[in-house]
Amino acid sequence: MMLSIDEVNDILDQAVEEYPQELFQSLNGGILLLEDALPDPQAGEDVYIMGEYCWDEMGRYINLYYGSFAALLADETRQVWEQELRFTLRHELTHHVEGLAGERSLEHKDSEQLAAFRRGEDWEPEEGLED
Repeated sequence: MMLSIDEVNDILDQAVEEYPQELFQSLNGGILLLEDALPDPQAGEDVYIMGEYCWDEMGRYINLYYGSFAALLADETRQVWEQELRFTLRHELTHHVEGLAGERSLEHKDSEQLAAFRRGEDWEPEEGLED
C-alpha cells in the first residue's frame, strides 16, 4: 500500500510527539520530510538512504526521504511503513544525541556496515525491514 507524503508526515508528527521535548534540544532545523529518493549507487540499485542527520552551516537537522521509503515499501502495509519510519527517526535521533555529546559511535557503525554491504559481504540490519 503506497502512503502519500501527507500520510507519512502525519505518522512522523505522531512519532515525534511520543518523545520528550528535551530530545530535540539544539535540533534547530527540525525534522524534514523530503520528497526525494536517495539511492546509493555504490551499494546497488535497490539500496536507499532512508534518512540522515545533518550538522552543517544551516544547523542541526534530520532529513527523511519519502521517495526512499516509497521505493522500498510501496507494497507493504501501513504498519510496516510506521515501523520503518519510527525506526529511521529513532536512528537519526540517536545520531543527534550522540552529536550533542561529542560521540560518533553510531556514525562509525553505520560506515562500517555500509562499507561491508558495498563489498558484497553479508550484512544483517539490527532492526527495520528485516524484522
